[in-house]
Amino acid sequence: MPLLLVYGVLFIIPTIISFFFSLTVWTLFDFRFVGFYNFVTFFSEYSLRIGVKNTLIYAALTCGFKAVIGLGLAVLLTSKIKTKHIIRSILFFPNLVSTIAVGLTFSALMHPTKGLFNSLLAGLGIEGPDWLGNISLALYSVIFTDVWKGVGVATVIYIAGLQAIPETYYEAAAIDGAGGFLRFRHITLPLVRSSINTVIILAFIGGIRTFDLIWSMTKGGPGFATDTLASIIYKQYAYGFYGLATAGNVVMFFLIAFIAFPLYKFLISREVDL
Repeated sequence: MPLLLVYGVLFIIPTIISFFFSLTVWTLFDFRFVGFYNFVTFFSEYSLRIGVKNTLIYAALTCGFKAVIGLGLAVLLTSKIKTKHIIRSILFFPNLVSTIAVGLTFSALMHPTKGLFNSLLAGLGIEGPDWLGNISLALYSVIFTDVWKGVGVATVIYIAGLQAIPETYYEAAAIDGAGGFLRFRHITLPLVRSSINTVIILAFIGGIRTFDLIWSMTKGGPGFATDTLASIIYKQYAYGFYGLATAGNVVMFFLIAFIAFPLYKFLISREVDL
């Protein structure tokens, strides 16, 4: 009961209050009920609606890259290579650095004229792009940075799952003549599925809620090219549109509820027990 009381006060009640205030135009001192006007405004204005599109793209790509690259790295780092412990430490290091610090660092690295990336490309005779100033490229540049920072966590989760698979399964498959690819396909993939599911869910929800990396690198620009739901909500609060911002929070809540939860149920149903 004490835990339920704390959860209700800190989570359930504020959530219900948020639903109510998303239907109002409010300030710190009063409010006026406007029904679904905030939601109509949110989805009718391009500058607000694009945040939903960018959020889904961001969540899907960061989730997919972390899941695939992390699994490949984990398989490599559980093999018999001699430097695997050093590589593990290097790979996990970005997670020890503040996200804001990572964002500022990559903003400098991606500078169109002074950045290291374009300097290296110039040395090869290639004219580098404006990584964060190009409307078509900016969002993917931030996605690249997010994957670089977060793939280490995915790799660690996969390594834990791989090390839990009994070695006898691989020995029996080798005796039956199964090669490395067949062992990976029929033993590793099914038995590490719970780790894959964990990585997908964490990465997807983290992608939907992302704010700090985008804000430190682009502040949603150029234009609205990298705005996500979280950055749009922040801007609306900063501009004083509290009801509209609260409606954005509700949109994010339902986005997670209607995508992440069914996805979680689907992934769990396909797990294989050791």
